[in-house]
Amino acid sequence: MEAETLASAPIDYIPILIQLGVAVAFGVGTIIATHILGPKLRTENKLTPFESGVEVVGNARQPFSIKYFMVAILFVIFDIEVIFMYPWAVNFREMGMEGMIQMFVFMGMLLLGFIYVVKKKALDWE
Repeated sequence: MEAETLASAPIDYIPILIQLGVAVAFGVGTIIATHILGPKLRTENKLTPFESGVEVVGNARQPFSIKYFMVAILFVIFDIEVIFMYPWAVNFREMGMEGMIQMFVFMGMLLLGFIYVVKKKALDWE
């Protein structure tokens, strides 16, 4: 009897499909409305590049140090790993000692990765 109540029928997905339809309709409707209602006047001043109120000077494709990329990538990697700790922090009592050991292993691997980054001097700017 309980198996029947836990099984989901296709009708259970109708609210999700309605929400998806409303979201898509809003997005498409907004794009179409801006093209229909928006001004059509195109001047040279409007078509020039604009970046936060600052005039564009020079070429945007200038080479710069790879250190910027390294710091950004390392930040993303370590930031994402920290996000994995949130569910553990919320449920650590239910996970018991096994969950604690698994988190220590995870933190150890995270620490090893950080030690590797420091040993390779990826964060040194000199």
